[in-house]
Amino acid sequence: MPRAAGRDGDQPPLDGMPQRLYPATPARLSTYDDCPRRYRLTYLDRPAVARGRAWAHRSVGAAVHTALARWWGLPLRARTPRAGGALLGQAWPTEGFRDEDQSRRARVRVRAEVEGYLAGVDPAAEPVAVERSVAVRTPHAWLWGRVDRLDDRAGDGLVVVDYKTGTSVPGEEAAAGSQALAVYAAGAAGLMRRRCRRVELHHLPSGTVAAFEHTEATLAAHLDRADAVSAELDRLDAVHAGGLSRKVADAAFPARVAPRCGWCEVRSLCGPGSVVPPREPWAGVPEA
Repeated sequence: MPRAAGRDGDQPPLDGMPQRLYPATPARLSTYDDCPRRYRLTYLDRPAVARGRAWAHRSVGAAVHTALARWWGLPLRARTPRAGGALLGQAWPTEGFRDEDQSRRARVRVRAEVEGYLAGVDPAAEPVAVERSVAVRTPHAWLWGRVDRLDDRAGDGLVVVDYKTGTSVPGEEAAAGSQALAVYAAGAAGLMRRRCRRVELHHLPSGTVAAFEHTEATLAAHLDRADAVSAELDRLDAVHAGGLSRKVADAAFPARVAPRCGWCEVRSLCGPGSVVPPREPWAGVPEA
């Protein structure tokens, strides 16, 4: 069962009572894996960190996901690539870009990517689900997330489809190593009571699909890892809630300084990470 809002203190659970599970998304777990300090500043410290300016590349990704989800809601006869491009235009963001000219050029490019992608999609092949929340239990955690698309394909069973819009082109190793995709596959299998082993990363800018066929062993490995991190976060969250001095908190949640710190929303509050030069909000959008 999901974890309640409050904590149970130090009392042991009563015999026969279900164990309290730690609720977490793959994004929460990966934030901790990348940098415990960022995890603390993002999820635990109060008052919550004030968000800076929006990142243009994230706004673009959100618009693409919105357009592709709405496309499946259109009547079958209206599901054309051109309609997908129109939906992208309707969802296009204004936040994060350097100026209107960059936004316009990016909109033209991304619209072409969306229309090119949809030209290869069978509009009659109705997905099992679009933007569907799924969840899976492990010994210590309740893991949940939202699947971009869930297909039902003859021979492959249920297939998890995740859209990607970044500049980096994912390969098979990215699909195989994605804890989020593994959680989605396990959650979808439990929700639909169907086999779900294949996961795919659909990269719109390159028009490529990176796929991986999980086995019970590879799925179990991802879930075991997620369970272990969840158990550690449950402990650390409790320690933090008990009150820590800044010095002790910094030691319990160390910063992992890397080039990615330049993109971090809490960089200005992190001493070690603040030495990395910040990236401009529009830096993740290709100019060409």
